[in-house]
Amino acid sequence: MLNALTIDVEDYFHVSAFERCVSRDCWDSFSLRVEVNTMRILDLLDEFGVKATFFILGWVAERKPALVKDIARRGHEVASHGYGHQRIYNQSRGEFREDVRRSKSILEGLTGEPVLGYRAPSYSISMDTLWAYDELLEAGYSYDSSVFPIRHDLYGIPDWPRHPFTVSKDPDGTWGPVGSHSCPLTANRCTLPCDNVCSRMAEIPITTLSIGGKNFPIAGGGYFRLFPYPFTRWGLRRINQVERRSFVFYIHPWEIDPGQPRISDAGQKSRFRHYLNLHRTEGRFRALLKDFRFATVREIHSMGTQVSGA
Repeated sequence: MLNALTIDVEDYFHVSAFERCVSRDCWDSFSLRVEVNTMRILDLLDEFGVKATFFILGWVAERKPALVKDIARRGHEVASHGYGHQRIYNQSRGEFREDVRRSKSILEGLTGEPVLGYRAPSYSISMDTLWAYDELLEAGYSYDSSVFPIRHDLYGIPDWPRHPFTVSKDPDGTWGPVGSHSCPLTANRCTLPCDNVCSRMAEIPITTLSIGGKNFPIAGGGYFRLFPYPFTRWGLRRINQVERRSFVFYIHPWEIDPGQPRISDAGQKSRFRHYLNLHRTEGRFRALLKDFRFATVREIHSMGTQVSGA
């Protein structure tokens, strides 16, 4: 079974955990490590014959255009991680509109290809920011991958579906999951017959493991570094073999860089989340590429495959 492999292309100082002690005005004073780390991931993917979706920060694309072009040249999907790595709920609607359009324009200008996908910094589409779907549709995006169906202090919509689904805007202006339709990623507006004219978009949530009716994070990031790899492998295999569903996995280039500079002013919790087991990540990632089959989000879901209810 093919699973979606996704790479969130940002540098170590961009992360939300450090936003209180690393000002955006100072970003250009940091030495960039994102290009070297992303190239290491690209080489690993070449080694295993894997294609992935790279959600690229517009700020990075402006400063490392050759990296974006190389990602596309190697046959990977280029998607948007926004421009300035600011959580949606910390932006006004106008600021968000400018952010997602600016990033899309930069990436399309570098690759010459349409950018269909978007992932919000820190998975910050929440029940309070569902208006973001309006802006993504108007900007020309076809799918989103920002919903994490767990409970967390920074993000999450725990009662939304665990697997790809269609999100729809009702006539009263409310966005929510739709379980009875599928929505091809090539179209922003649903053409399927229904009772009302409404806007629709494919949502590709970060995969969770359901145990005892509760959702647990299993598919990447800090959780990949926290849990022993045999547990991660067991959980992902359970999703493939028992649920018969694909999973969506994510990783950041800075997670394979244990030698990155330390942000000493960050709080204890932030430091724990960011630096935990960085020295183990590349080895675990190699094991993951060996144990599972992967493709891009666009390849797996471009024709509406498995875009349905939970």
